[in-house]
Amino acid sequence: MSRTYFGTDGIRGTVGEAPITPDFMLRLGHAVGQVLKATERRPTVLIGKDTRISGYMIESALEAGFASAGVDVLLTGPLPTPGVAYLARALRLSLGVVISASHNSFEDNGIKFFSARGEKLPDAWEREVETALAGEQRWAGAADLGKARRLDDASGRYIEFCKSTFSNELSLKGVKIVVDAAHGAAWHVAPDVFHELGAEVTAIGCKPDGFNINAGFGATAPQALVEAVRASGADYGVALDGDADRVQMADASGRLYNGDELLYVLAGDRLAQGVAVPGVVGTLMTNLGVELALRERGIEVARAAVGDRYVLEELLRRRWQLGGEGSGHLLALDKHTTGDGIVSALMVLQAVLRSGRSLAQLLAGVRLYAQTLINVRLKPGADWRASAALAERRAEVDRELGVSGRVLIRPSGTEPVVRVMVEAKDAAQARRCAEQLAEAIG
Repeated sequence: MSRTYFGTDGIRGTVGEAPITPDFMLRLGHAVGQVLKATERRPTVLIGKDTRISGYMIESALEAGFASAGVDVLLTGPLPTPGVAYLARALRLSLGVVISASHNSFEDNGIKFFSARGEKLPDAWEREVETALAGEQRWAGAADLGKARRLDDASGRYIEFCKSTFSNELSLKGVKIVVDAAHGAAWHVAPDVFHELGAEVTAIGCKPDGFNINAGFGATAPQALVEAVRASGADYGVALDGDADRVQMADASGRLYNGDELLYVLAGDRLAQGVAVPGVVGTLMTNLGVELALRERGIEVARAAVGDRYVLEELLRRRWQLGGEGSGHLLALDKHTTGDGIVSALMVLQAVLRSGRSLAQLLAGVRLYAQTLINVRLKPGADWRASAALAERRAEVDRELGVSGRVLIRPSGTEPVVRVMVEAKDAAQARRCAEQLAEAIG
């Protein structure tokens, strides 16, 4: 059965348009509550959110939906997505719920769910929820309604968790770091983590107003980080996205490092510590240059579908620990059950401190392939998969690239667009081929 509401990362859309409406959110909370009640007598769920103004509306509707199904609710207020995952596991709760549209602008919002183990839930669970949404609503009577309360010091608990992932033998004293929280969920968390580990912190993107999340700051707009690092003379910069589950980093020169490069650094650090790294999991979008560099070091690379949930599923299947995406979702399953931008940045800084080398030096053996990514907005009713023009152009591009590049065309799981990616050793060739393919779609 295909899913109606769930995409690659939960449910997401424009606020005020289905399904991001208060009536749907009430029904969603009730449906999830019914699924939980089928196996638990008195479930308790945790709800966290980012800083979008719409979070208030959605939080209230979800809370009512859960209560109407007889489910208790703990509310954290603004908290990074990985913080919700951590607390759901640490507090032995039934479910963690995140209200966020991640890197999207404030007009969008969405819902993500985490299991009692702090992991993204599988497709089968999402289909079960959609079945409950389509079924009969069973409202609890007054004596069986759920209760809601605020969880005191949720952010403080999460800060301590983040710090616990950093080696006790290391310190960030003497290190100047710019921290950009994208005016998002980590605005009151991330600067404190790095400061309490000894760093001299300059905070930017830490003044949310409900409307400015991801606007000109954060991992999707890293130029603000680059400029702040240079202006302040910082050693490193850390840019998170709106819900802080992904990261980009910059060094003192202003060079940016994406998730593929940081994944290579994490794997290399483990090898340097004598820890076996049988393999890492990337995605269909992982840079071919990084894959080749990892294989040269004896590390197998497996590719999962795009989306950190699929990276996680492949890691669990193979019993590996490291995986990630170029967008900055990084997974280290011995540290956390899900992608965590703050923890990932701490692991990278550990690698730098342990090695006594800069990020650029740690990545000296990696030659990235040029990647051009074009998002093509589809016309109503368009069937790009059946396009003869696209198939013909795709065959031409494949022949031109040969074994020195690759093409990936896929629909977005979060937006009504088709993503066209071409990878090649030559940047001009990658761009030209991608533009040709995008034109064939459009």
